[in-house]
Amino acid sequence: MSTASSSFALISKYIAIYAGTPIFILGVAGGVCNLIVFLSLQTFRQSSSAIFLTVMSFVNIGQLVTGLLSRIMISGFDIDWTRTSEFYCKFRIFCLQFCALSSYTCLCLATINQFMATSFRIRWQQCFDVKRAIIAYGIFLIIWIAQGIPAIVAFNLSYNTQTKTVSCTITDASYSPYYSYVYLLILQGVLHLVIDTTFGSLAYWNVRQIPYRTVPLVRRELDKQLTSMVLVQVVYKTIVVVPYVTILFILYTADLSKLALSTVQLNFLNFITGMIYYLNFASPFYIYMCVSKRFRQQFIYVVSSIYYGKAKQQPAGINEVTPIE
Repeated sequence: MSTASSSFALISKYIAIYAGTPIFILGVAGGVCNLIVFLSLQTFRQSSSAIFLTVMSFVNIGQLVTGLLSRIMISGFDIDWTRTSEFYCKFRIFCLQFCALSSYTCLCLATINQFMATSFRIRWQQCFDVKRAIIAYGIFLIIWIAQGIPAIVAFNLSYNTQTKTVSCTITDASYSPYYSYVYLLILQGVLHLVIDTTFGSLAYWNVRQIPYRTVPLVRRELDKQLTSMVLVQVVYKTIVVVPYVTILFILYTADLSKLALSTVQLNFLNFITGMIYYLNFASPFYIYMCVSKRFRQQFIYVVSSIYYGKAKQQPAGINEVTPIE
């Protein structure tokens, strides 16, 4: 192994252990906290946007367990289950694709729903009720399961005669163009970012007009809360996802011999941007806590009153929204 490779491997090891492990632990804990809040309060159970955020919390935990945990074990402890088990090689790829696309879809649907919920048009406001929200995600659930099936067939354990190592990689050449240009470029890259940005901007404009419209106080404050939570997450997601998808796309499509960066350097960049990428799935709870004062109150109420019995009566401003944003 070259000096550069050894140095990058050592740096990756420390990053995986001392940065990846806290991200994983805090991410899973945050996802569980989101589920506790969203599933405990009637306010959220009756909101279609909150339904999407609840499902997103489930799949984010799945993404951290199947994706980030594997990265920590591989780079931090030199334990690579994808090289020893062909089943895990295929299972991990399927879960990574399914969980990532499901998470993006939920945020897209939540953004679209907030645009409609804050719209001037009454018919649009009533478009997404809870039942329709569940049906909408159910449709995408089937689509993303079907989308991941070819990956199960295409990814296999392969022996590299040059490096003399076994890796989990694409062995079906016909699948490579789809993976690079459809999955990475469109599904992981452009599509959800365009949807989020477009409808997020429209929802933000609608929310700015709410004070000039006759809207019930409870609904107005709930719309403001959910819209701010969703929009900040959209901006954050764009920042942490784009670099990883870009590097991965280069690795799969570019002629590496013509690039200024070596393969070792690109793989190291892929690792670094990959660690940053998983922040997207680990951070929603902490984004909500920072953005929304009301969400912080709801979390404290749920933990103290429902799960620890410290509060005997729900305080005002938790399920009955008051203008405290």
